[in-house]
Amino acid sequence: MAKHIVIVEDDTDQRDNYQFALEQRGYRVTAYAGKDSAEAGMKLERPDLVILDIIMDDNIDAGFQLCSALLKTHPELPVLFLTERVGEIDRILGLRMGAWDYQPKPVTLDFLAEKVATLMRLSDIRGVAAEADEQSTRDIGQLQLLEESRQAKWRGEEINGLTLTEFRMIEALTRRPGHILTYDTLAQATHQHYVSNNTISTHIRNIKRKIKKLDGDFDAIRSEYGMGYRWSDS
Repeated sequence: MAKHIVIVEDDTDQRDNYQFALEQRGYRVTAYAGKDSAEAGMKLERPDLVILDIIMDDNIDAGFQLCSALLKTHPELPVLFLTERVGEIDRILGLRMGAWDYQPKPVTLDFLAEKVATLMRLSDIRGVAAEADEQSTRDIGQLQLLEESRQAKWRGEEINGLTLTEFRMIEALTRRPGHILTYDTLAQATHQHYVSNNTISTHIRNIKRKIKKLDGDFDAIRSEYGMGYRWSDS
């Protein structure tokens, strides 16, 4: 079955060109001119990948708003921002929200098609891995990770408010307890393209804060100055 791609772009010519190029590659494509119609359509059918402009009509953040809403319901959904907003702050915001990639306009249609193909291959790989881990749990001392639902428990109680990125970082840290995970390794674990050391440290602080609500003595995540972090049950 053909992969279903959704394009949300308010420029008619660009939208039509993107749709034509992807349909030529064998994808099933649904195109929307605005945020509201796209949100309503995707509630009826989850796509395999979404391409989002950011500025739509008079709403300068429409794409960001739509991405946030989509990922709350489908956290693993591949989102590609394709936009004229090329500032570093916008790029960082888009990737922190959970987008898989952030591509500035203009792009050639061949490049766009290859970008989509690459993201679809990554999505298929992750899907296979998720099926292999279906229903699996992993216990590390007082911590339990429910890998299918992306939930974590400490001493049997759910750690509330964990984001998908925070779960991925805990998962990476606990793969090799006692070993230092560098900032670069932790950045890769988030599945995002640009993550600074300061952002990693912020995520770690948030993880600690959420677990300490259950256990004020929690101290399993240790900082290794200038290098990264490690998980230690001792």
